[in-house]
Amino acid sequence: MSDHAEIVEVGLRDGLQNEATPVDATTRARWFNALADAGLNRIEAGSFVSPKWVPQMADTDQVITGIHRRSGLSIETLVPNQKGLDTALAANVHRIAVFTAASDAFAQKNINCSVAESLERFAPLIQAAKDAGLAVRGYISTVVACPYAGPIAPGAVADVTERLLELGCDDISLGDTIGVARPKEINAVLDAVLPLVPAARLALHCHDTYGQALANILQGLNRGIRTFDSAVAGLGGCPYAKGATGNLATEDLIYLLEGQGLTTGVDLNSVCQIGNDICQTLNRRTPSKVAQAMQC
Repeated sequence: MSDHAEIVEVGLRDGLQNEATPVDATTRARWFNALADAGLNRIEAGSFVSPKWVPQMADTDQVITGIHRRSGLSIETLVPNQKGLDTALAANVHRIAVFTAASDAFAQKNINCSVAESLERFAPLIQAAKDAGLAVRGYISTVVACPYAGPIAPGAVADVTERLLELGCDDISLGDTIGVARPKEINAVLDAVLPLVPAARLALHCHDTYGQALANILQGLNRGIRTFDSAVAGLGGCPYAKGATGNLATEDLIYLLEGQGLTTGVDLNSVCQIGNDICQTLNRRTPSKVAQAMQC
């Protein structure tokens, strides 16, 4: 198995979209550049959604304009529709992400359609992105439980995974959106999904609502997964799931991965300092245990 683990930094998108304090594009670009300088190679710059619905993501194109591009850096954005894809292409991003769920109830609350309808909508979008030379990530939320429908069958996650792969997604991120999963439940999902897709094309996106994120990451590591999503300073959560605060902090993830003998290429101290800057700006305290211990 590979001794390198890839971190997908989602704080500037999945994190900030659920923070009450809006942040201007110049500051977001500065944070992006700092995270890239710290060694992160896959960073979400934001999403091309209507600012009417997610005002924190306004001016994502201006964020991207302020990014210092370098070899190996992947600028990534969430794209919900053709208009968003057109904007992403004009901004010259490297990878787009589409977003669905394993729960019809969650999809209806979030993107106003069923899971099947979302996949039907994404088919031409994914094809257009691939034709334009972009990589495409597929997000599947509520892979263990839904705040509206309760527990989710692992087979439902496998079905959505298989469909996204058929549509052309390069990688799939499995999201414990409300952070209720425990290792046994994560393993059940992986039992259903891994026969369909190589571990190298999967990522785990674990929220830390119940403090189980790192334990769940370990299960992924043991099953061969080497890509994990996290947010600097544990930013954000999910605006559509009540109480689902707290992405896994990038600082805590780095500490775990390096302790397991994996390389990340990311400087932990630098990420801690960036997290401190972000928390000061947002007037919040970091939930990262590592950042607290290092007194960043």
